[in-house]
Amino acid sequence: MTPSRSRTPSRAADQLERWVDEFVSYIRIEKGLADNTVAAYRRDLATWSRYCAIVRLDPARVADRDLTDFLERLRRGRPPAGRPLSPSTVGRLVVSLRAFYRFLVREQRIDRDPTAALGVPKQPRTLPKAIPLEDVERLLEVAPDDLLGRRDRAMLELLYGCGLRISELSALDVDDVDLDSGTALVRSGKGSKARQLPVGRAAATALASYVTTSRPALVARARRSSHGDRAAMFLNARGGRLSRQGCWKIVKGHAEVAGIADRVSPHTLRHSFATHMLDGGADIRVVQELLGHASLATTQI
Repeated sequence: MTPSRSRTPSRAADQLERWVDEFVSYIRIEKGLADNTVAAYRRDLATWSRYCAIVRLDPARVADRDLTDFLERLRRGRPPAGRPLSPSTVGRLVVSLRAFYRFLVREQRIDRDPTAALGVPKQPRTLPKAIPLEDVERLLEVAPDDLLGRRDRAMLELLYGCGLRISELSALDVDDVDLDSGTALVRSGKGSKARQLPVGRAAATALASYVTTSRPALVARARRSSHGDRAAMFLNARGGRLSRQGCWKIVKGHAEVAGIADRVSPHTLRHSFATHMLDGGADIRVVQELLGHASLATTQI
């Protein structure tokens, strides 16, 4: 048996789970990373944990060949991956592993960092895609005028009209939106930086319709279940806060009805908002502030 597999799988798995919990606590409490970022690190390390279990690898004694095999499995879609992963996803996993093992060395849990020589795969440079204005208009018109359709229309109008991320839309609370002044306070941007955004007439109208008709009915449903979240702006059919995944499924569903599903991704409406603003003559620094970008270079891309 090789040194990297010298302990029983159950003991190694238990220790890895404890280390991951320590690391997650560190990046959440001491580094103050956003919840979505913390969740991404945990998911990546869960993939590494599954790999260690599959090949009976002691995570404290990792050799270069173990990392090479792990990354190759991800690229080919072999377990623990269910399908071939993109270079950007593999690169994110590498970043997570490097941060995790650097933490273990700093905390003196292990003697050496096995990822020290591990490079991040080169990412193909692709420009964000925007959809034409007529496609946006078609998407905004497909939601029916019923209980959930009014909610969906308000969501789509906000995503496009304010350039929100899906995670920001899901995290929005009722008190964050002031329809009288036409503003929305986004508290959950990257790096937990808050920004105040103008809400246009179309988005404000759709929101007012949802808040006065559909949302009270969804809140009433929440009273009859244990899933309610009265603070949340956007509620699911049971009255709980809509998750990021739930929001994205709604967008994708309406994109299919509009016949543009092949051109819509989680960030499409955000990119379209920025592109159409710039095409209309907006200053790029104004667009940067609206999008919540720390770097102007990100907005320029």
